[in-house]
Amino acid sequence: MTVSTPRPSAPHTYTVHAGATPGGPAVAHAGSETITFDGSWDVAVPSGLPGPADLLASAFAACLLKNVERSSKLMPFRYEDVDVVVMAHRQDSPPRFTGIHYELYIVTDEPPRRIELLHENLRRYGTVYNTLASVCEVEGTIVATPATAA
Repeated sequence: MTVSTPRPSAPHTYTVHAGATPGGPAVAHAGSETITFDGSWDVAVPSGLPGPADLLASAFAACLLKNVERSSKLMPFRYEDVDVVVMAHRQDSPPRFTGIHYELYIVTDEPPRRIELLHENLRRYGTVYNTLASVCEVEGTIVATPATAA
């Protein structure tokens, strides 16, 4: 009798196409969406658009939120609402991120142990989380608020 060993899944590939014109905003096409961002170097005149660092922090936030939803299906974990605030810290020389701090606010009636299990899953299974944690300090907290009675 032969036992087949499951093959590891093929790596996922993500393709983004981006472009810019001198002095103008830049755009990235990801999935079916277009994201406009600040690709200029004119620091004297803020454009109001997110820059690359904002997009990186947004990707981190998206990773956390997507994994809350993932955990809600796999554990299962009940929640009514979730918000996250991400702060990315950078230094100028050499230019790099030195740390990421987050506060995740969730409305749930889950007990504290299940909330900690959710947090462990966010730290363990987030692709963007783990990528950034390999190059800078990542720390955060979950603040749970009891769900309201319907």
